[in-house]
Amino acid sequence: MKKIRHIQIMSLVGVSLFLSSCETLSQGGFTLPPQGTGSTGSNTGGSGSSTSGGTITQAEANTGIKQALNNGLQASIKTLSVKDGFLGDAAVKILMPEEARKVESALRAIGMNSLCDQFISSMNRAAESAVKEASSVFVNSLSKMTVNDAFNILLSGQQDAATNFFKRSTSSELTTRFSPIVESAMGKNNVSTYWNQLTTAYNKLPLSNKIETNLTAYVTQKAIDGLFVKVADQELKIRQNIGGARNSGILDKVFGWVDKQ
Repeated sequence: MKKIRHIQIMSLVGVSLFLSSCETLSQGGFTLPPQGTGSTGSNTGGSGSSTSGGTITQAEANTGIKQALNNGLQASIKTLSVKDGFLGDAAVKILMPEEARKVESALRAIGMNSLCDQFISSMNRAAESAVKEASSVFVNSLSKMTVNDAFNILLSGQQDAATNFFKRSTSSELTTRFSPIVESAMGKNNVSTYWNQLTTAYNKLPLSNKIETNLTAYVTQKAIDGLFVKVADQELKIRQNIGGARNSGILDKVFGWVDKQ
């Protein structure tokens, strides 16, 4: 009897430890399916509606979310890294620093529109150059994603859960990688030259206060912000299967299963 009692206690301890590791998911009403659990549904791929309500394995969930994220990330980088990727998109276009808006307003009021436009264009060109560097950073983050991360992203109920995961896990490294590229690109695109011309012209105006902005830090952060705007757009497309974004069998299966939860 003591031996049986001991086994029962150890079993309860094991279950307790497993549930504890899934605490975040359990609070949302979900637990991780066992590694070997198969899907009872069928899958033909591509439509987003072929999963029939079975379950998915941990491996499938992990593969599905990583494939979805990689697709979205690469599409975002491709969109932003071309000419006018930032400048031609109002959602991510980099404008004057907030503290310099009065500079722009004052200079445009005296007919210096061209100088203001050249400065804004040069900042956006710098961002377009830097964003290409994001690919290796995201790949590195994906390689470190755990099964728990994948299920939390899939079942969080938030349409931008994956985007937020990457913000937490890559922002610091992106800043480190982007900064020297932005600084170099700003030199090639004459950002500092235009900025000096702008501030010099502004400082000659009556009652103006000197404006000081770390342009490298500003453009770097705006480039990262714009990148995540596009990543969030791509995530939403996959979650809602907009335009057939679930373009593989595993994406159809995993996100079709999520749709039914």
